[in-house]
Amino acid sequence: MNERTPFPQSRKLRKADGTIAYIWDGKLHRWDGPALIPEGDMKRKEYYLYGLLKTEDQWKEARSQREGLPYYKNTSMKDKLSDTRN
Repeated sequence: MNERTPFPQSRKLRKADGTIAYIWDGKLHRWDGPALIPEGDMKRKEYYLYGLLKTEDQWKEARSQREGLPYYKNTSMKDKLSDTRN
C-alpha cells in the first residue's frame, strides 16, 4: 500500500509577547518576508530559510535565484535540451 505523507503547510504563530513566527515543516522558514518578527520597534526582524538564519541580503539573494520554472521551460536551458520531440 502506497500512502503519501501530506506536504508540510506553512503556519503563522503569534506568541504571547506579540512576536510572529512563520513555521514550515517544524522550522522557521518564509520566502515572502522575515520568518521571525519580534514585537516592538527596537527588535530586528530575522530572515530564515529552511531553519537557517540569513541576513536580509542573503535572503534577498536566495529569493532572487528562485525562479519557479521547470528546467525545460527555462530559456537558459534550451541549448542543453534536444530539439526533437515525439
